[in-house]
Amino acid sequence: MEFIDPNVVDLSRFQFALTALYHFMFVPLTLGLTFMLAAMETVYVVTGRQIYKDMAQFWGKLFGINFAIGVATGITMEFEFGTNWSMYSHFFGDMFGTPLAIEGLMAFFMESTFVGLMFFGWDRLSKQAHLAITYLVALGSNLSALWILIANAGMNMPEGAHFDPETMRMQFESFVNLVFNPDAQAKFVHTSVAGYVSAAMFVMGISAFYLLRGQHRQFAARSFRMAALFGIISTVAVITLGDVLGRLDYEKQPTKIAAIEGLWHTSKPPFEPWILAALPDDAKQENHFEVGVPLVLTPLITHTFDQPITGMHELEDAAGPRIRAGIEAVSALRRYGVTHSDADLTLFTQHEQDMGYGLLAARHAPNQDVTNIPEDQIDAVVKATQPDILPNVFVTFWSFRFMVFLSLWFFALFAISAYVSLKRRLEHNKLLLKLCMWSIPLPILATEFGWITAEAGRQPWTVFGWLPTFLSASSHGVSYMVFSLIGFVLLYSVFIAAELYLMFKFARLGPEHDSMEPHAQLHAPKPSAFDMHPTAP
Repeated sequence: MEFIDPNVVDLSRFQFALTALYHFMFVPLTLGLTFMLAAMETVYVVTGRQIYKDMAQFWGKLFGINFAIGVATGITMEFEFGTNWSMYSHFFGDMFGTPLAIEGLMAFFMESTFVGLMFFGWDRLSKQAHLAITYLVALGSNLSALWILIANAGMNMPEGAHFDPETMRMQFESFVNLVFNPDAQAKFVHTSVAGYVSAAMFVMGISAFYLLRGQHRQFAARSFRMAALFGIISTVAVITLGDVLGRLDYEKQPTKIAAIEGLWHTSKPPFEPWILAALPDDAKQENHFEVGVPLVLTPLITHTFDQPITGMHELEDAAGPRIRAGIEAVSALRRYGVTHSDADLTLFTQHEQDMGYGLLAARHAPNQDVTNIPEDQIDAVVKATQPDILPNVFVTFWSFRFMVFLSLWFFALFAISAYVSLKRRLEHNKLLLKLCMWSIPLPILATEFGWITAEAGRQPWTVFGWLPTFLSASSHGVSYMVFSLIGFVLLYSVFIAAELYLMFKFARLGPEHDSMEPHAQLHAPKPSAFDMHPTAP
């Protein structure tokens, strides 16, 4: 197995992280807005009130801008697996490529086809047929997310695959296990609902902007109230489903959960505090200070009062035997590639589950070859490899906390906004309206922090427990990686600029037809913006 220049690995990781973070600015809003559009149009079809049609058409226009740029930023990511991660693609391509292919053939085409009908079918389809199209767009966008997260879940929790020593790659074993991977199911609902939070804040924030400026007041008040209620439900769901993911990481990825909690030593239930803030020091493997809440950590993670959570020092100790066994597995596999003897295959099979830990030791082995480590140096190689099983604790710890603190802020803001809106007192709360407007980008930040927590916490693996990241990249030169990185940054910055320009432009213009505020009455005394009495269709 070829050893890749560490600078190329770091640049490949940095490039993929940037493109993924760029792309993830658009995805959550698309996921959430589709269902909000469906909800608005449903009210229109049921009640026949024109204002709900205006709402669906206006917010649909902003959805269209976001959808188009989101698609453009997503396409390049799939090419990166082949160009920058060729070893990973060889090793795990069957498992990763299958859900991506289904996503492209089924969900993406379905979504793209029906998006056109949704935009151009208002005057050509019946109300019911157009509503069905809108729901299909929502279904398509969320199915697209499902298949991508199934592919991602295989990297975090390889299910439905087995390693084939003949082909040296993970082979497909069970489609059912691939699709019903617990990590995929938990992550899909958590991520999708996080998208609903983004959409709710987006609609509520822009509506607050109109209310502060006294524009489109009835339109904005209705949109604000619907978004606030949608946001409460979504935020409660995203927090609840995040708890499911935490429980899953406790069982399957103990290094990630220990890093998230900054837990260097195994916890002492039930009094172990949940650390609110700390300064984890990866080099010294300790926290410089801690501010915690006693009695919270154990029930929060284990849902019991007596189960301990293994700390990072103890996880390092437990990895020692696996690294030794992994070195034996890699050595037996290397010999089997030459001899094809049953004895080597049997020895490899005995230690197969630890093969990844053997590969992880390559960086510390003489000549980066674990198959020829002198007997008197094995202990030193194992000891040097043990800290490598941990992710970057500082990044994982703080990205998780930023995500959680922002989620609590969203819940509070949605709850207060819904209460004030239902009491029809929004016009007396300009500070609240400003907070809603300023909070528009925060759910996107929260989803970015969530992605960083999940992916940084998975390190040092691209396929957890099987393939280390430093062996997964392509053997490019550093200059090639720098050049392509600059190209991606420039291109994606253009996408961001285009998105912001179009969003600001059309948001400032407001709804094309404001049925509650006819132009002829613009200079007439205005009713309360928050008077939600039913009006004629």
